[in-house]
Amino acid sequence: MTTASDVGRAPARTKTMTKEERKVIIASSAGTVFEWYDFYLAGSLAANIAATFVPGTNDTAKFIFVLFGFAAGFAVRPFGALVFGRLGDLIGRKYTFLITMTLMGIATFVVGLLPGYATIGYAAPVIFIICRLLQGLALGGEYGGAATYVAEHAPHGRRGFYTSWIQTTATVGLFLSLLVILVLRLNMTPEDFAAYGWRIPFLLSIILLGFSIWIRLSLNESPAFQKMKDEGRRSKAPLTEAFGRWENAKIALIALLGGTAGQAVVWYCGQFYALFFLTQTLKVDGTTANLLIAASLLIGTPFFIFFGWLSDKIGRKPILLAGCLIAALTYFPLFYMIAKTANPTLIAATENVKIDITADPATCGTLFDPVGVRTFTAPCDVVRRTLATNSMHYELKEGSAGSPVTVAVNGTPVTAADATGAAVGTATVAAAQAAGYPKAGDPSIVKQPSVGGVLSDSRTLTLIGLLFILVLYVTMVYGPIAALLVELFPTRIRYTGMSLPYHIGNGWFGGFLPPTAFAIVAATGNIFSGLWYPIVIAVMTLIIGFFLLPETKDRNLEDWH
Repeated sequence: MTTASDVGRAPARTKTMTKEERKVIIASSAGTVFEWYDFYLAGSLAANIAATFVPGTNDTAKFIFVLFGFAAGFAVRPFGALVFGRLGDLIGRKYTFLITMTLMGIATFVVGLLPGYATIGYAAPVIFIICRLLQGLALGGEYGGAATYVAEHAPHGRRGFYTSWIQTTATVGLFLSLLVILVLRLNMTPEDFAAYGWRIPFLLSIILLGFSIWIRLSLNESPAFQKMKDEGRRSKAPLTEAFGRWENAKIALIALLGGTAGQAVVWYCGQFYALFFLTQTLKVDGTTANLLIAASLLIGTPFFIFFGWLSDKIGRKPILLAGCLIAALTYFPLFYMIAKTANPTLIAATENVKIDITADPATCGTLFDPVGVRTFTAPCDVVRRTLATNSMHYELKEGSAGSPVTVAVNGTPVTAADATGAAVGTATVAAAQAAGYPKAGDPSIVKQPSVGGVLSDSRTLTLIGLLFILVLYVTMVYGPIAALLVELFPTRIRYTGMSLPYHIGNGWFGGFLPPTAFAIVAATGNIFSGLWYPIVIAVMTLIIGFFLLPETKDRNLEDWH
């Protein structure tokens, strides 16, 4: 077997993109866009899904359920990487990502047809979670196949540029899902959209599935895999070879901790957590928030291609690590500016309204609930979660042993109907709003401007600019990552080897970012404290990547088996 050091001295070679190479990129990208579109719909339509599939009237419980459903899809992605990565190294790249795409499309279509809780009871949320798990498994196999397939067609010296087109697909898929939802919202009454309109994006996926299958069936197997297959040098046990041998497992571990973990939190912070922050923390209405995110994605998407191209010139590693560093240094001021622009009354209240909670420390838990399955009953915990849900800052003070929870707003004790956490929390929210915190629908919260006034609305332009900066960080870390991962592993275990660190990084470190950040906010009483999670992970990747991650741009994949 040719070693990594043997391929490190390959001469650079460039050429004009051929018709076949363009076809490979278009077909691989189109299918992957479709898969991301399907996957993101559940996050974008969280409120509608919760209202349809979850019983009761507790909006927080409904939102946590959908967060759990969204997280479940991310949680199983590494298992999909193992299952389909192994298949990809055994039977080929082309047929494996045809399977994953079909599985994703069917699961998404089923969600569009699935009756609600009012019709089939608890079977509705159970089937929804099953569909999310199937989507996560499929996505775990799709990305590695598409990235590997394109990279193995790319000429040496241009792999960063070629695979960067695959890197646009996640953002384009999110943009497409937001666009379809916005078009429907703007052309339907809110009542019709809530009743049936939210299902249409899921049902439309069957058309995208048919197109994607048709275009991918016309592709040939990647030349590197076909050559290895013809010569009888395929791995007989890709999982064992990739992760059972320390020399390969070590590379996978470095790729995860020194590459994909930091890339993932920067990516999800710039796209998902930004949307979560706008809607759940700043109380911006969903349509306005989606328009702002969509505009920033539209402006920022070409930079995936730019940074992929640049990585062919200066290397994958410096661009990736620079993105992690800049993000870690600037997240707090950027999110503060976003908050002050979108909801100035809220930010003024966090600075001027002082909420003190006094409780016996023994009665206050950690509130760490990244997958939304814990039930909180202690008054101290219930009050803190209530304030966090309403985006209110608080300070927790130590009370005497056995003392009940008490709350003061600007020094005035809060009087509740009883000592339960729910009553105290409700009374505290009312008192805080009377002292200056905004109520739902506060006129100071940024609103969707008229179509003709978009470019003249300074707050809208400011928010788009700030969100674009976050997207720019995303393009820095994500543009070069596919080429880097492909180049870290030999052909015989490439699909398996690159898929697992990618999907652990993005499925676990990144996918759990919104609920984990919310748990941190609820535990600390500061709406910005959730940013510590992506910052710490990005700094970890910066340090590990700087010392241990190899530069791979000059490796020649053609003879590295």
